[in-house]
Amino acid sequence: MFEKLEKLQIISLAIILAIGLVAAAKVVTGNFAKDTITVTGSAYQIVKSDSARLEFNITARKPDRASAYNETQKQIPVVMQYLEEKGIQKENIELGASNGYYNYKRMPNGYMTNEVESYVHSQPVIVSSKDVDKIKEISTSLDSLISKGIEVNVMPPLYFYSEISSLKVKLLEEATVDAKERAAAMLKATNNKVGKIQSVRMGVFQITPVDSTNVSDYGINDTSTIDKKVTSVANVVFRVK
Repeated sequence: MFEKLEKLQIISLAIILAIGLVAAAKVVTGNFAKDTITVTGSAYQIVKSDSARLEFNITARKPDRASAYNETQKQIPVVMQYLEEKGIQKENIELGASNGYYNYKRMPNGYMTNEVESYVHSQPVIVSSKDVDKIKEISTSLDSLISKGIEVNVMPPLYFYSEISSLKVKLLEEATVDAKERAAAMLKATNNKVGKIQSVRMGVFQITPVDSTNVSDYGINDTSTIDKKVTSVANVVFRVK
């Protein structure tokens, strides 16, 4: 009787072990089937801006508001002629809304009085052109107007690239391809291969000067340089097979 009981226990134990092995095999297989690899790919392209904008102010300082205003209005034709001689068409020159402020006299101790010392009037001038090199040249030569008695305050020019939307699509595709190549290189040592894409998350685009290494979580959109580096990043999850 004891022998029969012992055999029954051995058989029961064997059945339990067999069931456990089958379950374990299923778990291992299931985990392997769900194995993925996450890789970050990137791509970039150097582009040249195809339009530019330059803004500067014609400034006059006179004892009263009317005199300051009249002075800037008298100087506008001289500035317009200068720009046209530089190759800028009239339709590409815009006059902004003028503005000004009073300067008040100060006492010897530094306290400001209510007595007007002068009025400063500024007339903004905006120049737009697809010739970005010409805009850059003008931005550095406008100070020559000082020799004609014209005071100008020049802001840094802004440079833009109009095809940025289509370029972003192209670079995102290239960044995804780069991610796949990186994944393949990483899996090669384990004798595994890259499977189908599970998900793709696009990173922010960085538009920077060519030699810049700056990045931002919110992206960078450089307008200070003619030549720009547009970088795309893609975070891709692949199946492993």
